[in-house]
Amino acid sequence: MAYKKLVPEAKQAMENFNNEIASEVGVTLKNGYNGELTARQAGAIGGNMVKKMIEKAKQDLNYKPKITLEEGIKKYAEDIKKQSK
Repeated sequence: MAYKKLVPEAKQAMENFNNEIASEVGVTLKNGYNGELTARQAGAIGGNMVKKMIEKAKQDLNYKPKITLEEGIKKYAEDIKKQSK
């Protein structure tokens, strides 16, 4: 099944981004197919790409969490205690 590219112009930008992240994690990519990468290397590249995209999206949305994760966990535990009484 062939997928239609929604933004064909983004291909080069994504390749550049991929190469940038690979360089940051110490992996050398060649043009074209890179099937010799280990799962760890490929995962490091993909995981860091996702992490950076999420960070960028949060910045773009002016993301400000209302509470920290620790505060959320504490509140959740308190709510559970109240429900069990």
